[in-house]
Amino acid sequence: MDALAALSDASAVLSDASAVLSDGPAVLSDAPSAPAASAHLRPVLTELRLSAFASHRGAAFPFGPVTLLAGASGSGKSQVLGAYEALAGLGSGAALEEVFPEPSALVPERAVPDADRRRGFRIGCTVDGPVGPVRLDLAVQAEPALRVVGERLSVDGEVLLSTALRDPGRRSVQAAWLTGGAVAVTRAPLPDDRLGTALLPLRVAGATAGQRRVLAAAEQAVIALRSVFACDPRPDRMRAPVPPGEGRLLGDCANLADVLRRTRHECGTRHALLARAARTGCAGEVAGLDVRAPAGGPVTALLDRGPGLPATELGRLGTGELRFLALALVLLTGPGVLAVEPATELPSARQALTVLADGLDRDLDRRQCDELLRLALMACGRGHVRLVAAVGEECAGAARRLPGVSVVDLTP
Repeated sequence: MDALAALSDASAVLSDASAVLSDGPAVLSDAPSAPAASAHLRPVLTELRLSAFASHRGAAFPFGPVTLLAGASGSGKSQVLGAYEALAGLGSGAALEEVFPEPSALVPERAVPDADRRRGFRIGCTVDGPVGPVRLDLAVQAEPALRVVGERLSVDGEVLLSTALRDPGRRSVQAAWLTGGAVAVTRAPLPDDRLGTALLPLRVAGATAGQRRVLAAAEQAVIALRSVFACDPRPDRMRAPVPPGEGRLLGDCANLADVLRRTRHECGTRHALLARAARTGCAGEVAGLDVRAPAGGPVTALLDRGPGLPATELGRLGTGELRFLALALVLLTGPGVLAVEPATELPSARQALTVLADGLDRDLDRRQCDELLRLALMACGRGHVRLVAAVGEECAGAARRLPGVSVVDLTP
């Protein structure tokens, strides 16, 4: 029985599979295939599939340059972002237990264990880029032990990699990937706690046309998944002065002051754009953004109030103002300023960073939301930054009137 199909049923039977994650015959062919045309020069994730994940069943979410997830409370917006972030972690080489610390909570509520007490979940995505749309699907056993039971990587209907759990007593899956030439398929065990696609560049030599197709698809998927920055600014951690560091913004933005110290000296244009945005997002007169950094001492960020007026420490700002400044900084910068490790296989000009923001409009007023959306459209319009964010109904309503913003409504 197909392991993925087993997971899609409420009984979630996890059985042996030779063609997992397939809606049809999963044939590994060495026949040449025509390259798929694509409008994306940079690898980007264009669809997330939650076939059986938490409260989602058979769901698919399309992503554009600026995508807002809307819906009532409990509709699963945070689960969508969590699944995206988990795939990003797996694409970066993390183990299952690192990205799924509470796997049982991700099993569909009505999934009934099989005779061996096994239950699991399924997720997948499509990554578009120079190779064309690459589909990656993953079946994960959550109980009684967390492990991969099946994975499939395909392009234009051709399966380039498939894995299946054949012996539950071994901590490995049997993998088969396209080789071409005298040997059509290479079979070998892979760890059952890692994403096989992320391991292929270390296992495939690229000596044949088939191997090169496998590598190109795998690398496109990995590059897109690694280029992700999950951001949820925490104003309570942003108010106090911070020690000087390397100036790379953390996901909670606690070191905002240190990053502003760096952008002020190294990224004059972006720093000026952020100061301009602060005039809209912060109350009172704002002439600029400054820092106070005594030699060897902590760094304090300041709002310059103009000639003759004392500067305001960021610690005195409201919660919404701090969240606005942090999110604006994220949208206006790039991987070099954010704490993210993009793939080294391509230069930065050939990669697109995707920002994940849960509660983008949390604690913000209408004016601040409008300005963030304006910044998002400006930054994402150049192609090097993308945004996927969960928002409330008011922000979603305003965004629906903006060309270039995709609003995905999760309300049943």
